[in-house]
Amino acid sequence: MNLIYIHGLDSDANSTKGVLLEKYCQRHYPDINVYRPNLNSAPEQVFEQLVKLVTELSREDKTLLIGSSLGGYFSTLVSNHTGCPALLLNPSTQPHITLQRFSDTSVSNQESSDELSHSDVLHTTAGGWNITPLDLQWFADHQLLAVNYPDKVAVLLKKGDELLNSELSKAFYQSQGASVAVQAGGDHRFSDFGEQLPKVIDMLQQLL
Repeated sequence: MNLIYIHGLDSDANSTKGVLLEKYCQRHYPDINVYRPNLNSAPEQVFEQLVKLVTELSREDKTLLIGSSLGGYFSTLVSNHTGCPALLLNPSTQPHITLQRFSDTSVSNQESSDELSHSDVLHTTAGGWNITPLDLQWFADHQLLAVNYPDKVAVLLKKGDELLNSELSKAFYQSQGASVAVQAGGDHRFSDFGEQLPKVIDMLQQLL
């Protein structure tokens, strides 16, 4: 079985959760291969990269996605496109809105009132992705309006998520028929992910 870990906004291929997942599988599930692609690129490139990876891996073995935050958004898009099962951790459902905060900051910092050009850098992530207005437009053009394969999607939410509204995610995915589990407390980063790994693997296996 193949697992593709899709990291969030200010992360990269060496994200804490991705590394924990890989080490856990190496120790307890040596037949599971964990892939941790670096996705600090424009969203259309990320989508194409993931679809290509899923397509290639699925020819050889069962393949699943596990996405955190913005990675949860991309996991849903890729699952909708390919039918690949996906487990989402505190997924972002409205990046076209939540990432607008970078545009607002850039506008307030400008000396003039000139409109931002498509190539202006609004924010640079920790992994080196330069977010531009064109990227925000891409997210607006690719909003999550449906879950095409709800029986292949599971969502794990923390009520204590301080960055994203867990109720919005819960309402959206439940309305689409996906399985949603909500845990009390916690935080956006899923700081207890290491302790959650047995449950995570169980949820992934159930998606098959």
